[in-house]
Amino acid sequence: MYLQIGTEKFIKDSDILGIFDLDNTTVSKQTREYLNCAEANGEAVAVSYDLPKSFIVTVEKNKKTVYISAYSTTTLFKRID
Repeated sequence: MYLQIGTEKFIKDSDILGIFDLDNTTVSKQTREYLNCAEANGEAVAVSYDLPKSFIVTVEKNKKTVYISAYSTTTLFKRID
């Protein structure tokens, strides 16, 4: 099954490692460092120009990608079900 995480972006739900709320998780220094490292390594992809609300960590064919999405975690979890 595929999950829509942006206006024109879909990912396979089997590739998802985690879905995280940006407001709650970026309070932690480790999370901010993780996201900065992902961006520096070219692993972060913004899927919308709107205000980001969540990030989704995926692994496909041993390649990690962090998608920054304008959809809330609640919306994404509802779409998975």
